[in-house]
Amino acid sequence: MNTKTPIGKLYLIPTTMGESDPMDVLPQTVKRTIELIDYYIVENEKTARKSIKAVLPEKKQSELILFALNKHTDAREHLSFIQPLLEGKNVGLMSEAGCPGVADPGAVIVKLAHEKGIQVIPLVGPSSILLAMMASGMNGQSFTFNGYLPIDKSEKKSAIKNLEKLSFDKNQSQIFIETPYRNNKLLEDILQTLHPNTHLCIAADITLPTEYIKTLRVSDWKKTKVDLHNRPTIFIIHKM
Repeated sequence: MNTKTPIGKLYLIPTTMGESDPMDVLPQTVKRTIELIDYYIVENEKTARKSIKAVLPEKKQSELILFALNKHTDAREHLSFIQPLLEGKNVGLMSEAGCPGVADPGAVIVKLAHEKGIQVIPLVGPSSILLAMMASGMNGQSFTFNGYLPIDKSEKKSAIKNLEKLSFDKNQSQIFIETPYRNNKLLEDILQTLHPNTHLCIAADITLPTEYIKTLRVSDWKKTKVDLHNRPTIFIIHKM
C-alpha cells in the first residue's frame, strides 16, 4: 500500500516586543503551539531560545532544531529550512520581536510555503504597527506602512515631504520606522520638514512598561521633549 507522508504546517508564532511577561501579550494558543513544535525558523537563535523558554520553561532546549533566517542568510538555504515541513513535521516561524512576516525577513519563507502547498497558520500576537495605528487617533480606514526611510539626509527629507503629500491627497495615514539608535535624528528631521499643522504620532516601547504613545500637531511636538534613543518606535503622520 502506497502511503504518502502528509505535509506539515507552518505556524507563524508571535513574540513579545521586549522584556515583558509573555502571558500579558500572547494568547494560550502560542504556548500550546510551542509545546508541540521542535523545528523553528528564527531571526536570531539566542533570542528565539529565550522567547521559547519564557513562554514554556519546561521545553527541553536540547530538542530544539533552529534555522537562522536573517539578512546574512543565503537564499539557497531557504528550501532546506522548509524540508522538515515536506517530511511531515510542523515548523514554527518566529520574528525577533512581534509578528513574523511583517517588516520581517520571514515573509520569504511564508511565500515559499505557499508555493509548495504548505498550510500557513498565523497566530494572534502583538504587532507594533497595528497597535500604534489603533492608538494614534488617525485614519484607521486607510493607512500605509512604508518601512524605513532613506538614510541620506536630503533623500530622507524628500521622502517625508512625499509621505505628507500622499497623506493629504489620499486622506491616508503614513507609517514608518527607523533603526532605534537613529530615532532622535529622524524626529528632528520630521519636525524640520513637516507643516506645523500636520499630525504626528510617536509610539515607542509598545506593550512594555515604558510604553509612550502620543499624537500632536508638529507645532506642538516642537515644544515637547521626548528621548527615543534605542527605543523601538513607530512614527505616523497625517495631514488633513
